[in-house]
Amino acid sequence: MGVPGAGSQSAEPLWRAIAVYRFASIGYAVLLVVIHRADYSRLGWAWVVIAVMTAWTVVTTIAYAHPERRTPLLLGADLAVTAGLLLSTAALQYPQAMRHGVMPVTGIWVAGPVLAWAVQYGRRAGVIAALVISGCDFVLRSEAITVVLNGVVLLLLAGVVVGHLARLAAEVETERQHVIQVEAASRERERLARDIHDSVLQVLALVQRQGAEAGGTAAELGRLAGQQEAALRHLVGGASAGTPAASAAGDVDLRALVLPAQSEQITVSVPAHTVRLKKNAADELASAVRAALDNVRRHCGEQARAWVLIEDEPALVTVTIRDDGPGIPDGRLAEAAAAGRLGVSQSICGRLRDLGGSAAIRSMPGEGTEVELRLPRRAGVPVARLPAAG
Repeated sequence: MGVPGAGSQSAEPLWRAIAVYRFASIGYAVLLVVIHRADYSRLGWAWVVIAVMTAWTVVTTIAYAHPERRTPLLLGADLAVTAGLLLSTAALQYPQAMRHGVMPVTGIWVAGPVLAWAVQYGRRAGVIAALVISGCDFVLRSEAITVVLNGVVLLLLAGVVVGHLARLAAEVETERQHVIQVEAASRERERLARDIHDSVLQVLALVQRQGAEAGGTAAELGRLAGQQEAALRHLVGGASAGTPAASAAGDVDLRALVLPAQSEQITVSVPAHTVRLKKNAADELASAVRAALDNVRRHCGEQARAWVLIEDEPALVTVTIRDDGPGIPDGRLAEAAAAGRLGVSQSICGRLRDLGGSAAIRSMPGEGTEVELRLPRRAGVPVARLPAAG
């Protein structure tokens, strides 16, 4: 059984309402004893039962006020004491009173543990508690079956409805906490964006400008600084927008992980909508993309251009990385793997294989290289491996 209400601030009003209900139901039980006192063969003992009910209500109210005390042991004791007091009616009332449908000495007080179980453990627990109390009532008043059935229906409805409300309250509380966390994270991102804009971006812009003016090696440093400035500005722009990278379900937007790679030489094209993936899968896929782009810079030179395309389909996410470099000679990848250089086989293909996806590499000398990464949305679903050249 789930525990929708346990440890959640959202359930506290329900526990207070149960306490109010139990004290109010004692008042109703007192009224029933007064009205039907002629139906009791042991009226004095009926008042003793009322006193025990009052004392037990005080005990449970104090105990239930502390979430850590709402244990199965305490709730089980509550159910047992309530059932025992209900069954005590057989020794207090005349038999004809029970046959005529006179309420037990406990009255409606018996619904207390049903509500407690429902709030703490959900609808199913509330239904089980209701059936236990209803079974005791049936043993007590089996001859008045219509009255017993009415009580069973009311108790079952109470268990189901209150358990459902407890679950909804817990879900609302969880969503509220998530919204608070997202809002706090957005404010922190905005603060960092302002700080970065006022410091790091200004320095990178200065390095780029002075490097271009100085020429030579400084010009190359200036160009690299310009690339980093463009990528950082894009990242800061996304942070300022306040769009959370992670959803309530723990998914992340793949676009937010890949877009920072965009620069003067790298063009990243993404869908207009978010591309949600499990965080681990998105991180690994983004790492594979970065590894492919590193290979472009390492083997094709800093001036080589690359294009990254993200395609989002209902059952599949495809990322294509294409460059305008000289291409990969036939057999070069196999030679690299045999020599222990595992950049492509592990950093790219290995990552996708571990995720249940595939990586295909197409390359022709003089015509550049294309790397296609295909990741199914459901882990473990095989994807047909495309033919790879070289």
